[in-house]
Amino acid sequence: MTDKQAAGTARPGAARPGELGPEDRFADLVDELSRVDGVTPPEGGRGFGRSALKFRDRIFAMFVRGQLVLKLPAGRIDDLVAAGAGVRFDANKGTPMKEWLSVDPEAGLDWLELAREALAHAAARP
Repeated sequence: MTDKQAAGTARPGAARPGELGPEDRFADLVDELSRVDGVTPPEGGRGFGRSALKFRDRIFAMFVRGQLVLKLPAGRIDDLVAAGAGVRFDANKGTPMKEWLSVDPEAGLDWLELAREALAHAAARP
């Protein structure tokens, strides 16, 4: 099997040699942002937000089904969706959420930069 064939059989979001997989990318993001005053790391457990980073008890980033999910202003979500960076997040209720983006791990975006943007959005809310 050629390298090209092997690459075509990898599961979506799987790490290429020398790259971090989505789980490790999120873990690094958690390590970095948990140092920010007011940010709490994921607590585990069950239900919505079990894998979430929170700022003063408000979720701003989480890891769901192998993807980074972020809360950002609706206009920013519109721009990212239009650019093919991801899709509006659907919490298995059949309705995409207008201020939540599920980032495609293959989009090549800087997850930490996006999460910092989501944190700034959360911090700006009263």
